[in-house]
Amino acid sequence: MAASATTTAIPALPAERFFRASLSLLVLTSILTLASTGKLDLFTSLIGPLLALHKGYRWWHGRPAELSHRAATWCLLAYLAFFPVDAMFLSRFLAGGPSNPPLFALLLAVVHFLIVAMLARFYSATSDRDALFLSMLAFAAILAAAILTVDTLFLTLFFLFLLCGVSTFIGLELRRGATGALSPAPTRRETERKLSRALSLAALSVAMGAILLGGMFFFFFPRFSAGYMGRVSFSPSLMTGFTEDVELGQIGEIKKSSTVVMRVETDKPIGYEWLRWRGIALTTFDGKRWSSNAGKPQKLQTKADGWIHTPEAANVPGQTILYTVFLEPVATDAIFVPGRALSLQGNFTGGAANSFAALQRNYLVTDETETLKIPFRNFSAIRYAGISRLPPRDAAKLRTAGTDYSSEILSTYLQLPDGLDRRIPEFAREITTNSQTPFDKALRIESYLRTRYAYTLNLTGKPGQDPLAHFLFETRAGHCEYFASAMAIMARTLGIPSREVNGFLPGEYNDLAGDYIVRASDAHSWVEVYFPGNGWQVFDPTPSSVETGGGFLRRLGLYADWMEIKWNEWVIGYDFAHQMALAQNLQRSSKNWGESARAWFDRKQQDSMRRLKSWQLQHGSLGYLLPVMLVLLLAALRYNVPAEVVRRIRLFLRIRASASTRSDPQLASRLYGELLRMLSRRGLLRGEAQTPFEFAAAVNSPQLAPAVQEFTHIYVHARFGGAPCDTTRLGQLLEQVRAALRTRPHTSQ
Repeated sequence: MAASATTTAIPALPAERFFRASLSLLVLTSILTLASTGKLDLFTSLIGPLLALHKGYRWWHGRPAELSHRAATWCLLAYLAFFPVDAMFLSRFLAGGPSNPPLFALLLAVVHFLIVAMLARFYSATSDRDALFLSMLAFAAILAAAILTVDTLFLTLFFLFLLCGVSTFIGLELRRGATGALSPAPTRRETERKLSRALSLAALSVAMGAILLGGMFFFFFPRFSAGYMGRVSFSPSLMTGFTEDVELGQIGEIKKSSTVVMRVETDKPIGYEWLRWRGIALTTFDGKRWSSNAGKPQKLQTKADGWIHTPEAANVPGQTILYTVFLEPVATDAIFVPGRALSLQGNFTGGAANSFAALQRNYLVTDETETLKIPFRNFSAIRYAGISRLPPRDAAKLRTAGTDYSSEILSTYLQLPDGLDRRIPEFAREITTNSQTPFDKALRIESYLRTRYAYTLNLTGKPGQDPLAHFLFETRAGHCEYFASAMAIMARTLGIPSREVNGFLPGEYNDLAGDYIVRASDAHSWVEVYFPGNGWQVFDPTPSSVETGGGFLRRLGLYADWMEIKWNEWVIGYDFAHQMALAQNLQRSSKNWGESARAWFDRKQQDSMRRLKSWQLQHGSLGYLLPVMLVLLLAALRYNVPAEVVRRIRLFLRIRASASTRSDPQLASRLYGELLRMLSRRGLLRGEAQTPFEFAAAVNSPQLAPAVQEFTHIYVHARFGGAPCDTTRLGQLLEQVRAALRTRPHTSQ
C-alpha cells in the first residue's frame, strides 16, 4: 500500500545518508543474526534479509515510505490473528526435536512476529521516533538470537550490530540537535562526505572502546551461575544411537551427518592405534538389537579434590593422558572417554554447579561394563576434564592368557540370540581353523572381516529376520555395526567372551587448537574381547573408510574450529575456575615479564659500560669531547634551541602541505604569529591597541616595510575577509623578513 498523501518524508538534515545507511544496516544485521542461528525456517531466513536489503536500497536513494502508519498497523494486527496458528502448527512443525517442543515453537512464533513488526515499521518509517522504535526492535532481535545460539558467528554479527547501533544513535543525536536550528544545514556534497567520514570514525572508536571495556568486565567481574533461562535449552537432540537399546542400522544413520558432536582438547596427538571415544558397552543381542543388562550399578561421588574417581583406577596399566571434552547436546546419558577413565571433573548436574544441592548430586553412575553415565540428562552441552589410561596390547601375554573365565563373564558375554543361523558358528570355526589361542582367533576374525568385506552406508536388499546372516553370506557389505556385531557373535560361538561398544572414532586432529574434531560421521561400533588377567582389549573389524583430502578450505575450517573451541572454553564455559586460572597466568606472566625486563636492562647497561670503556681506551684523545658536548647541550637547552628547531620543522611542513591545508585561514594566523615573533626579537613590538595594518605602517625600515606590508595585506584578507590564503607566498615573505633582519642591527621600533 502506498503512503498516504499526508505522509511527509524525513527532512534533509546533516549526515542524512550516513543515518539512513546506519539504520538500514542495523535492521539487516539483526535479521541476519536471527537467520544465522539455524533455528528459523528457510523461507524466513531468506525473505527477511532480502526485504531489509530492498528497503535499505530504496531509502538510501531517498525514496518515500512504502506504507503508511495505518497500513503498517493493519499488517501487524493481521499477523496477530495468524499468531496462534503459527505457534501451534507452523512453528511446531518447524521446531524439529528440541527438549521442549511447545516452548521452542512459541519462541519461534514470537521471533516471526518480531521480524514482521520490524519490517512493517521499517517500510513505514517517516520520523526519528520510528527510527528509535526500529532500533529497539533490532535490539530485541539480538536478544532472541542470543537465546537461540551461542556460537562464534553470533559474536561476529553482534560486533557488527554494535557498530551499526552506535552509528545510528550518533546520527539520531545529530539530527535531534539540528532540528529547528536557525542556520540551515550544510548541503554541499563534499561537506556531507567529510562529516560522514568523521562520524564513521567516531562510531568505530566508540564501538571498539565498548568491546574492549566489555571484554575486560567479562573476564574480571565475578562469575555467577545462570538463572532460570540458563536451565532452558532449545538445542535439538542430535542422536539416539547411544542408549542401552540399539537396533542394527542406527549408527549407520548417524554417520550420514557431518555435525560436530564434540571436541576433545589434548594439546598434542595421541599416539595410540586403538584410540576410540568410548561411550556405552552392550552385552545382549537378540538377532536385531543390542541391549545392556549389566548389573552392579555403582554411584561415583565427587571427592574432596573435586574429581570423580573410578574404581581400581591405580591398578590399570598403560599410557596416561589428560584431556578436556566439549560435548554438544546428545540424546544419551552416556559420556565419552578414551580408554579406561581414571578421574573425571565437570558439572554433570545440568544446573548451577556452585550450590550445595548441586554439589550433592554431581556424580556419575557406572556398571560392570565400565560405561559412565550422567544421572541427570539435560540435553545441554557439557564440558568436562578427564584422566584416562590406554591399555597396551601385549600379544605374547595375551596368547598365554588362557580360558579361565569367571561364571559372571561366561553367563553375560557368551549369550547368543535364539534361532541363530547355523552357518555363523560353522563360518567362525572355518576361518579360525589354524588359530590356537583365543587371541589368535580374535585376530583372525578381525582380519578376515576387514579384508574380505566391504564398507558401505547404503545397504541394499532386505535383511529379513536375520540381518547378521544377510550381511555375512549375501551382501558381504555394511557399516560398522554389522562388522562389530558379526565379530562379537562369531567370537561368542567360539567360547570367547566379547561385547559391542558404541562411541566415536578419534576424528580429525586440529594442530592449531590441539584438539580432535569429532563429528557425527565418526560414530562407530567396535568389539571388546575379554582375556583373563588382561581385561578387555579393543578389536575393530570394520575396514577403514576413504579419508578426504586437505586444501585451503580444510585449513580454513581448522582455524574456525580453533576459534570455536576457544569460544566454548573462554566464553561459554567461562566460570570462576577459569577466572582463577586467568589471574594466576597473568600474575605469573607479569612476574616473568618483570624479571625478563630487569635482566634485559642489566645486560644492556653492562654492554654499554663495556663499550664506553673500550671506546675511551681506543680514542683517548677524544675523551675530552664528552664535556664539550655536555656544555653545548646545556647551552642549547638554555636558549631553547630544540624547541626552535621543532617549531621551524612544523612550520616548514605546514607550508608545504596539500592545497586544502595551505588555504586554511588558521595557518595564516600561525604564520602571522611567526612574523610577530621574529620582529619582536629585533625590538619591533606590536602594541595591544594596534591593528595589523597600523603595525605594518609603523615599520619604517626600507628593507622590512614592503615585505611586512604585503604579508599583512594577505593575512588580513584571508583571516577576516574570507579571501583565499596563499600560504606559499606568506612563507616566501617570511624568508625575506628573516634575511632582512640578519643585516639590520637590533633597534627599537
